[in-house]
Amino acid sequence: MHIWQLYRRVLFVLPLIVLGACEMQARDDDDKAAEEDEEAAAIPVEIGNATHGDIFAVYSATAALEADGEAEVVAKVGGEIVELLVEEGDIVTAGQVLARLDGDRLRLETRQAQANLSKLEQEHKRNTDLRDRGLISADAFENIRYEMDSLRAAYNMTRLELSYTEIKAPIDGIVADRYVKLGNTISADEPVFHVIDMDPLVGYLHVPEREFRKLKSGQPTMISVDAMPDESFSGVVARISPTVSPETGTFKVTVEVAASDGKLKPGMFGRFNIVYDKREQAMLVPRSAIIIGDLDTVVYVVEDGVAHRRQITTGYTSDDNIEILEGLTGDEDIVVVGQSGLKDGTKISIVSPATG
Repeated sequence: MHIWQLYRRVLFVLPLIVLGACEMQARDDDDKAAEEDEEAAAIPVEIGNATHGDIFAVYSATAALEADGEAEVVAKVGGEIVELLVEEGDIVTAGQVLARLDGDRLRLETRQAQANLSKLEQEHKRNTDLRDRGLISADAFENIRYEMDSLRAAYNMTRLELSYTEIKAPIDGIVADRYVKLGNTISADEPVFHVIDMDPLVGYLHVPEREFRKLKSGQPTMISVDAMPDESFSGVVARISPTVSPETGTFKVTVEVAASDGKLKPGMFGRFNIVYDKREQAMLVPRSAIIIGDLDTVVYVVEDGVAHRRQITTGYTSDDNIEILEGLTGDEDIVVVGQSGLKDGTKISIVSPATG
């Protein structure tokens, strides 16, 4: 064969070989890309399972803690304060003397009233003998008796006012404020102390009327306060107002809580969780697993590496769990993390089962 003809054949065949090689490489690249796309389509998720346990229906509200009993202790008579027997923070009992006023004037008035009464009582006794012998008229005798009764009332009044020089606690509690100092001269009806009864403390909740049928006296309540975020305290619904305010559409619920050895103080801001119902051994799933839409509530159930959208009906919510009423048997693997990017039929890859 002539060398020129051979050269022409080589030129003709060489492009065909190169083209074939390019087509094979393209097919390999396409296959590899398809495999990569298939792998990328598997969305990583974490899964968990439904559990069973007790769940509580809770109504939550906020209010400041207040002292259930408190009294402004006022002076019933005027005078100079000669003795202070308690200070702020002291625990007192009803009837305990908190302070004393100078009572010299009232003591003298009491002695004078007593002397006048004693004198008239002697005169009344003598006139009783005269009346019995008919030596005094009945009108004169009655006038002496009326005057004696008047003096006895005056004597009792001075004794009462003298007793008021001892300023006493009207209730059991703690001295919250002392308004006076030793040596101050005060007038009648002037505040001297403020006493509060801190056991129990109360919270007044103003609850919307739609909750009226749910709440009852005696229901347990858990209380937390900002000052001690890691602690909770037990309380109870003490009473419920029978009327609804037409202005606010709310009714008042009073919750009592023990002062817990002085940890809780009036004025602390509290969060009240009233338990009004309980369901035992309810089916529970993590709150994070549930997607709430405009028309339905769903979870994603995993079967053979594929996520399937499952419509559910929920019940009570407590802490991080939600009760499932319909839609699950309890044996399914449920997507608890990563479900926001899923659709029905999406392939998934399990990163790690969710724990605890």
